[in-house]
Amino acid sequence: MTESLKTHVLVVGGGPGGYVAAIRAGQLGLETILVEGDTLGGTCLIRGCIPSKALIHAADKFAHMTKAAGDAGSLGIKLSSPPTLDLGQTVRWKDGITAKLNGGVTALLKRAKVKVVAGWATFSDGKTCTVETKDGPVTITADHVILAQGSVPVELPILPFGGKIISSTEALSLDALPERLVVIGAGYIGLELGTAFRKLGSEVTVVEALDRILPLYDEQLATPVRHWLEKAGVTVHLSASALGLDASGAVRVKGQDGAEFTIAADNVLVTVGRKPRTEGWGLETMAVDMDGRFVKVDDQCRTSMRNVWAIGDLVGEPMLAHKASAQGEMVAEIIAGHRRHFTPAGIPAVCFTDPEIVSIGLAPAEAEAQGIEIVTGQFPYGANGRALSLEAEKEGGFVRVVARKADHRVIGIQAVGSQVSELSGEFSLALEMGAVLEDLAGTIHAHPTLSEAFHEGALKALGHAIHI
Repeated sequence: MTESLKTHVLVVGGGPGGYVAAIRAGQLGLETILVEGDTLGGTCLIRGCIPSKALIHAADKFAHMTKAAGDAGSLGIKLSSPPTLDLGQTVRWKDGITAKLNGGVTALLKRAKVKVVAGWATFSDGKTCTVETKDGPVTITADHVILAQGSVPVELPILPFGGKIISSTEALSLDALPERLVVIGAGYIGLELGTAFRKLGSEVTVVEALDRILPLYDEQLATPVRHWLEKAGVTVHLSASALGLDASGAVRVKGQDGAEFTIAADNVLVTVGRKPRTEGWGLETMAVDMDGRFVKVDDQCRTSMRNVWAIGDLVGEPMLAHKASAQGEMVAEIIAGHRRHFTPAGIPAVCFTDPEIVSIGLAPAEAEAQGIEIVTGQFPYGANGRALSLEAEKEGGFVRVVARKADHRVIGIQAVGSQVSELSGEFSLALEMGAVLEDLAGTIHAHPTLSEAFHEGALKALGHAIHI
């Protein structure tokens, strides 16, 4: 027998957009049900952002210890023997982190009095869905529906997932280190994981259809990463296309010159992007407009159907967890009667390669393409004391500030370097608060910290940097 539930707010999808929307709705006193068919936390917490950063951290430790076993270097640290790796134990440690965070999300939802229904939802109309739970079907009707189904990896028809061909999800749960890993796609997911596996000891080859790595970032930001890949022995084939596997299981590739060759592989990691999860849950039964492959929304995340909202990866780029969370919180507050719009000054994007990259707002070329006359200030890691103490001065890192020439309003910040992701909050705050170069120049930054490079970048744009 089908159980029937009625609620004010129904959130479908328990990722960083959905669970934040549900928690905020609960905090505001709105009767809320959250439906999730997998594990609370979504792709980011369970299969993406968090576990990948855990693997990257473990890989960094392993690489540092391996280096210390072979070369004392300038630090005077020497290990008598190389480290060994038990990837299964590493994965179990990573899984412990995600389990802890999952438990935290579960507790937060409970505290906000959100009812969680575990199962996959299928909509029969815009306000009604049926959830297949372990105890049988549950039909839920709501006044407001928040769609937060997220995204899935893009699969290549010539390299369908299965067996040795894996997505980032399977890459984060391997029980043995692949001796030879081929990565299809040189975007941030492919290079983050490719870098980690290279540090752990895999032979890594990257195949990219475009003519450079990290095409979403400007070339100056990508250059230090390219240098690291070269130094680490990662082979990168640019302007090259994967054609599938041959009879031996090797990857067939068409190179830049048109010639075909093969690359032996124990695993093939396909990272050619993600697409919104628009299939399998009844979107076709809902009267919502589409914008290409995404659900079309306005600046309040309203769809074309009254009181149906969509957030996160469903509604377009950038497909980032923090964007989804911000939209989820906003939608809950609008439903509760608050006046809100999603008009951020910028959304930071972080690439956890070696070195790390941060970008928010407009890069110089983007500003100039819009006809904006700009001034820029760029400060190198090599002139920052904290960077030198972290051995980060040789990687080509820098912080760059982009401002309008007319009024010195900061319109973009880009940086590449060790641990630079931790400056993303300061960059975002400066842009959101409408800072001008003089604001940054007049802010005292603690010494010795990497943040001083941001201060000096602003000074450089004003024409009077102190330390270069």
